[in-house]
Amino acid sequence: ISSCCYLSRRLNQLSNHDPLWRRHCKKYWLISEEEKSQRNQSWKAIFISTYRDLGRYIQYYATLKKAWDDLEKYLGQRCPRMIGSLKESVREEDLDAVEAQIGCKLPEDYRCSFRIHNGQKLVVPGLMGSMALSNHYRSEDLLDIDTAAGGFQQRLGLKQCLPLTFCIHTGLSQYMALESVEGRNKYEIFYQCPDQMARNPSAIDMFITGTSYLEWFTSYVNKVVTGGYPIIRDQIFSSPFCRYVHDKECVATTGDITVSVSTSFLPELSSVHPPHYFFTYRIRIEMSKDALPEKACQLDSRYWRIINAKGDVEEVQGPGVVGEFPIISPGRVYEYTSCTTFSTTSGYMEGYYTFRCLYYKEKFFNVTIPRFHMVCPTFKVSTARMVSGDFCWTQSGCVLCQETSHNEYAVDEDEDSTDTDEYEERRRVLDIPAPSGRCPRHT
Repeated sequence: ISSCCYLSRRLNQLSNHDPLWRRHCKKYWLISEEEKSQRNQSWKAIFISTYRDLGRYIQYYATLKKAWDDLEKYLGQRCPRMIGSLKESVREEDLDAVEAQIGCKLPEDYRCSFRIHNGQKLVVPGLMGSMALSNHYRSEDLLDIDTAAGGFQQRLGLKQCLPLTFCIHTGLSQYMALESVEGRNKYEIFYQCPDQMARNPSAIDMFITGTSYLEWFTSYVNKVVTGGYPIIRDQIFSSPFCRYVHDKECVATTGDITVSVSTSFLPELSSVHPPHYFFTYRIRIEMSKDALPEKACQLDSRYWRIINAKGDVEEVQGPGVVGEFPIISPGRVYEYTSCTTFSTTSGYMEGYYTFRCLYYKEKFFNVTIPRFHMVCPTFKVSTARMVSGDFCWTQSGCVLCQETSHNEYAVDEDEDSTDTDEYEERRRVLDIPAPSGRCPRHT
């Protein structure tokens, strides 16, 4: 209609009918009535001026702008200092200059997002989530365009890959492939995972975190704003894969006590070759606020039943949890984090806690821990190793994972098992070699 309006008076009148442009302004640019009033322009004028600036992103802008708006609104109420770390948008010429610098085209959805916010300052906590264990911490920042361009890779194993995030504690990033090379799909997003058994430094496996920037960013934001990842001490306890994912069905109530579990996969402590998959789990124990005061109790011991993908079963029993014996009373909540490793790509745990009543000290009772599953995300093995014929890779994982024995290591002195407190006890029973105290990724 806009084009034909120059040939027909009627079409000219129709194209200037402002309510027609109102719908497009709201649909494509998310312009509100309030913003329209502030700009003191017609809907048509607003649409045209915005299109001149952002028209190339019309298929992405509304989705990404809504994601950014939802994230800012949510964090503004819960993590206000994180909002202060966000940078203003960049100009088209800045993005063009980066493309010229690295010699690769940036995907349109990535460019569009940076026209809204240019990542964030290198601060803690990072926008893309945090993870904390007793001796391990990571917090991922969303890199601004200049910092990302400075980290653009041309070396074998990460050829033509652009970092999207960075953790100042681990030095690790999530990368986006700008070209389809070395077995990667164009615009695929991943964590690098060097092959610990290969002599070739370019043998880098990949844990896949997204198929495109749009999917990667919006899925993360959706999980954050819907409460899928907990906010703990002004931090989003997540980061792609380093996310505590809570399954709403993973809840068990025994009497007045409810136990719920969230799990997370840690790529930086995991390895595809040799197969070694590191998970953490966060457990929440809560007593109903309507329970009678005499229902107060203290956790005495725990029992775990641990099953890997091959059906191997381990049983663990011991006092307390993470060295503590928490007291639970009406309305009180206790949470703790522990970790486990599997040599298979998946496994699950279940069990129960034994509590001692405080008012009837000789009375003990068990509280069910719901079954929770841990599954390694999609990964790809390095093309350098695939060419050598070491093993084959399938969409569900590597064949080697199903053929090797259980292989565990220690992050610290108490790490090997699905129940870290029981490591030393299980090591003696199973005759497992003493831990090195270091992650084999760094040996």
